[in-house]
Amino acid sequence: MINILTTLLPMQKGRVTIAGHDLRTEPEKVRESIGIVFQELTLDRDMTVREILEYHGRLYSMPKAQRQARVDELLSLVELEAKRDVLTRYLSGGMKRRLEIARGLMTRPRVLFMDEPTIGLDPQTRIRIWDYVKDINRQGTTIFLTTHYMDEADQLSNRISIIDHGEIIVTGKPWELKNALGEDLIYLETSDNREASSLLMKLDTVKGIRDKAKGIIAMVNMDGTYLLPEIMDKLRNGGIKIRAVNLKKPSMDDVFVHYTGRELRDTGTEKTIVAKPGRR
Repeated sequence: MINILTTLLPMQKGRVTIAGHDLRTEPEKVRESIGIVFQELTLDRDMTVREILEYHGRLYSMPKAQRQARVDELLSLVELEAKRDVLTRYLSGGMKRRLEIARGLMTRPRVLFMDEPTIGLDPQTRIRIWDYVKDINRQGTTIFLTTHYMDEADQLSNRISIIDHGEIIVTGKPWELKNALGEDLIYLETSDNREASSLLMKLDTVKGIRDKAKGIIAMVNMDGTYLLPEIMDKLRNGGIKIRAVNLKKPSMDDVFVHYTGRELRDTGTEKTIVAKPGRR
């Protein structure tokens, strides 16, 4: 998908407009309007941080004065001023990723494509990258982000699409997707999960039931802290023993499992979260 939208692969069918330009008939205009941060690092190990950005600006025929001003601006944005004359081979993984983002922004793109930009980074560096992405978005750049981190999609996105085997199976704002599962989720392990599901589905406050490895998850449309005593009484009165119980708010992980039927880490799954922090 990323390769098609960034003109690296031809379209087979459909129609795409990026920054007002038709992808099929105006690929050059599309390329002039976008920036790309690839999943794999593509930095020249024998160039300095400053040279990487300078070279990219020259490829797009940026005037020298504008190019140099933009380099200084971006190095400040990604906090690499002190590394401007350091060869990229000596940068840490997080620094290299920040330099990749700066390069993608060199030409002030209207749309920035980011393909799993934080993969393999430590939690602290990931959070810093998130801050850069939010700042870039606030400055007016639309960001098209793919990620397998559910928390990343939730934190960064105005709009999320879940793609399963090449098909978009659900799209919406993060809060809309989570609220569709109910106000709270109640996890239960019982002596008879099937009978427990049947009893709970008779309650108007229970929106649905989903099977889990050892139990069930009840999706409820009210505050679960007030509903939980009623649920436990109903199961006990039905002769069902409760072995474990847990109450939580729906997360993007729950949304993913609900719509795909499997955990992201399940063997054989190929799922992508497309997070689109559009212009605000």
